[in-house]
This record gives sequence, structure tokens and C-alpha cells, in this order.
Amino acid sequence: MSGINYLTKEGYEKLKAELDEMKTKGRKEVAAAIAEAREKGDLSENAEYDAAKDAQGMLELKISEMEKVLSNSRILDASQLDMSKVTVLSNVLIKNTKTGKTVKYTLVSESEADLKAKKISVNSPIGKGLLGKEVGEIATIETPRGNIDFEVMNISID
Repeated sequence: MSGINYLTKEGYEKLKAELDEMKTKGRKEVAAAIAEAREKGDLSENAEYDAAKDAQGMLELKISEMEKVLSNSRILDASQLDMSKVTVLSNVLIKNTKTGKTVKYTLVSESEADLKAKKISVNSPIGKGLLGKEVGEIATIETPRGNIDFEVMNISID
């Protein structure tokens, strides 16, 4: 996860809150689990202790990765973005040129992607294909079933 991560202010605050919770509540819970397992006797054959130590290692890895993401983050101001081309935070209405079906997506950073909310990552195949396109341009997206052409119908920023 190197490079710059572009986040909305809300996305940055959400990640920061999640990190704070892992550092406080998460660490306390793991420490309590280790202490409880330690009380059960011989550590060399204590599967509960091993599992608690593994959980501690995974938590620390998550904390470390999240700290890297936050340290390399830049908060984007939607009012400062160019609306003539598709960029991060753009709302893009695209039409499948073959089926005529339209769909609207918001391009966001990888950590803010949520397909149910129609927020796709700029690193996804569709996101990569749409970046830099203008209204009326065709974006050819490579999928496992072959290439799909999407026409950019509208670009807006909320």
C-alpha cells in the first residue's frame, strides 16, 4: 500500500476513528484474552494462548497498515476538482454501449469503496478505465468476459 491515498474528509475521519478503536479497545481485548489463556497453565501446549498471540499479531499488522494509509493520505476538496474529466470523487453516469443500460458510480479511493453504495475504487478495472475520460468519450473496460465499452454520459461532483 504505497503511494498517495486520496480520501474524502469523511473517509479520513472514519479510518482515523477505526484506528483509534483498534489501538484502544482492540488492544485491551487481545491483552485480556492473552492473560486469560496464560492463567490456564502450560503455555507450550496451550492452543488458546497461541490463538490469542496470533490475534495480537494480526491486530498489530492491521494497525500498522492503517497507519501507513493515513500517513500517505491526502484529503480531497470536491470544490477544487476539475469536472471536465473523470477524477477521484467524480460522480459518473455511464452507459453500456451494447445494452444501453446506464449506471451511476462515484469514484473513490480503495479504502472507501462500497459497491452497494455505488462507490467504486479508482484502482478497479472500471475506475481505471474511466479516469481522465470526458463526457461523450468511450471507455473500454477489460473484463473476464471480454471488453465492454461504456460511454461517459455525465460527470458531476456532490
